[in-house]
Amino acid sequence: MDQSVGDRDIRAGYKVTDFLALLRRPRAVLISVPAGDPVDQVIDEIVLGLESGDLVVDTGNSHFSDTNRRAEAFAEKELLYLGMGISGGEYGARHGPSIMPGGVQKGYDRIKPIVEAAAAHVDHTPCVAYLGPGSAGHYVKMVHNGIEYGIMQLIAETYDLMQRGMGLNAEALHRVYGEWAQGELGSYLVEITSDIFLRKDEKTGKPLVDLILDQAKQKGTGKWTSIEALELQVPLSTIHTAVSARDMSGYKEERKRASEAYQRPHEGEKLGSPFIQKLKDALYAGMVGCFAQGMALLHQASRAYDYHLSLETVATIWRGGCIIRAGLLENIRKAYAIRPDLPNLLLDPELGQVVAAKESSLREVVSTASRLRVPAPGLMTALSYLDAYRSERLPANLIMAQRDYFGAHKYERKDAQGTFHTQWMESEEKT
Repeated sequence: MDQSVGDRDIRAGYKVTDFLALLRRPRAVLISVPAGDPVDQVIDEIVLGLESGDLVVDTGNSHFSDTNRRAEAFAEKELLYLGMGISGGEYGARHGPSIMPGGVQKGYDRIKPIVEAAAAHVDHTPCVAYLGPGSAGHYVKMVHNGIEYGIMQLIAETYDLMQRGMGLNAEALHRVYGEWAQGELGSYLVEITSDIFLRKDEKTGKPLVDLILDQAKQKGTGKWTSIEALELQVPLSTIHTAVSARDMSGYKEERKRASEAYQRPHEGEKLGSPFIQKLKDALYAGMVGCFAQGMALLHQASRAYDYHLSLETVATIWRGGCIIRAGLLENIRKAYAIRPDLPNLLLDPELGQVVAAKESSLREVVSTASRLRVPAPGLMTALSYLDAYRSERLPANLIMAQRDYFGAHKYERKDAQGTFHTQWMESEEKT
């Protein structure tokens, strides 16, 4: 059915051939279907009607390796391809998302006016920018989602500690997160967490969150980030842990049996209201660490895959529209504006100083969680990541000695160049 909207003539194409015939040449086609085979199926149908110079834009959560494969196939046909990650959920769809395009530059230039108008805006700057060649856009979106997993896990752990450790009810939790959202923790995820505790179940009148089964689902983008970090050997402990925590939540029946088998002794410790401030500081430090890990992966991936990413640009377009948008991202943007080659945000003087000031709170929260037997793996790994990253000495020398002992894998020395191997059992054999 054709419609007129203002001065625009809106027409529908019910067949691929009809749809393509309605587009002006060179044509630009946006597709938004679930990642994997559905994308290939749509492409296979559309590509038959395309001509040299036409553009296809995949706006789904495709794995970056699939985007590379498709882009190469399009280039062979003299067609243009963009992998364009989009974040924002339902709110972003209505008010403007964060858009992360990558691929052929001239393909982006063709749709630039449209996506800039559609994107969220912060300080009159659209939350969209060309990120780089090939799969750069989908790679950045993948890491975005990995950071999202990490921050959600950290927030969930603060909730668990306040509910189980302090006995706060939904109304009190709403107030806490509402106050946090107005300060340095201001972010979309903290804001919606506050809102969640207000919602009552229509049937029972109880807080709805208390009736939701504690089994977290996932679509795989966090796992992709984790796997990719392992491939590039970038430490990503908080995001790894967030993925693993969702996996653990799926073992509901086993957790129930283990809970009965390992009965907790009664804990006499009662946490007071000052602990809320420590939780706030711990969450902020953990969030900085989570962003630091994700950005460190982008830093390494940019070199490995020749994306030529500007991490300042990435932080800029994440400031609005997307799920991980937060006031903290302006500080991150400034850090990369000063040092574009910054390998890790923890090396930024200003952010590093803030994390150092909040470290004692993070350490105390982790210690308290351990005493109360309340699992806080995200906060614990955030602290361990900080301790390891700033430790000039790690016990990896012993690991290298062990590897050389059982597998003759060799090692390097502090006091000499080259690699070495030792016959570790030699002294034992002589006796």
